[in-house]
Amino acid sequence: MSQPIRHAMLLAAGSATRLGPLAGTIPKPMLDVGGRPLIEHTVRQLARYGVTDIVVNLHRLGDVVRTHFGDGSRFGVRMRYSQEDTLMGTAGGVKQAETLLGHEPFIVVYGDNLTTCRFDAIVEYHRAHGGLGTIALFWRDDVSPHSAVERTAEGRILRFVEKPKNDEAPSHWISAGVIVFEPKVFDYIEPGRQVDFGFDVFPALLRAGEAIYGYEMSPSEGLWWIDTPENHARVTALFRDGFPSA
Repeated sequence: MSQPIRHAMLLAAGSATRLGPLAGTIPKPMLDVGGRPLIEHTVRQLARYGVTDIVVNLHRLGDVVRTHFGDGSRFGVRMRYSQEDTLMGTAGGVKQAETLLGHEPFIVVYGDNLTTCRFDAIVEYHRAHGGLGTIALFWRDDVSPHSAVERTAEGRILRFVEKPKNDEAPSHWISAGVIVFEPKVFDYIEPGRQVDFGFDVFPALLRAGEAIYGYEMSPSEGLWWIDTPENHARVTALFRDGFPSA
């Protein structure tokens, strides 16, 4: 097995408007899931797969995250923080943290999801295919609320189709919110403004002819959204009933 990727960016600056009182006094990524904060599952998982340096972007109630994780040593990693006084978007937040992420490949994980994606497997896939980025893809029967991905037989992404009708979707694979990037991606993110990967950066990469690949998560790799109180209740129940540790 090749060396693991050492750096990761955990996106945790969302506003959590759909969670209502559940996130009234804490940021969404700090919601309790199975006895620990949601993003703690991801931090521990990244550490298990060899990540040593994690950057977390913060916005609303960011001190709650800082207080819980500190320098990260309690979790076997070094954690640093990028405060956003104005929300910068998924890509803009990563661009703001460019100097913290260094000049090596890195993993981006959306902090409002719970996933059991195998980070070692997506890294191996990324290195084998040699693209600028590799997106973990998750199978959904109903892709109409999402952006469906069309790929070549070799796995290279051709386009993203936003919220297609299911009978018109190019596939049932959607982004799982886990991405491996080469540092060259920073060249495609305009600094100092709100920029999103899905709406801005990925289309720009495809127009420029850059190679982006899709890694298909296996049936044993899960993904759970926690966007609403109902989502949170469902995932909490799964843990109570013996859900495997992320």
